[in-house]
Amino acid sequence: QVHLVEAGGGLVQAGGSLRLSCVVFGRIASINKMNWYRQAPGKQRESVATIFGSGGTKYADSVKGRFTISRDNTKTTVYLQMNSLKPEDTDVYYCNVDVLELSGNRRDYWGQGTQVTVSS
Repeated sequence: QVHLVEAGGGLVQAGGSLRLSCVVFGRIASINKMNWYRQAPGKQRESVATIFGSGGTKYADSVKGRFTISRDNTKTTVYLQMNSLKPEDTDVYYCNVDVLELSGNRRDYWGQGTQVTVSS
């Protein structure tokens, strides 16, 4: 069974920084891509950043130049470094991974979510 554990959310003033982490536990064949999403109450979940198996990255326009997605050498931990935070970045942030299971099935998993609050 695969599960994800997130950490690093909290309260920060505008202009500050936070670093989120997400560890993937469980036996899998490989991870295709790792993503960070965010969601505010009553709104759709939106993609923030993606890191692909190749190491390539993609960002939402709203966070380009401020957020950086990365992973560790084992490729089982993904990070989101968030700088120059704005009040509009306040959301619950979710980690998502697209994996190839040992069974050969492709499946995605979600973390529990971590609250990020940016005060003005």
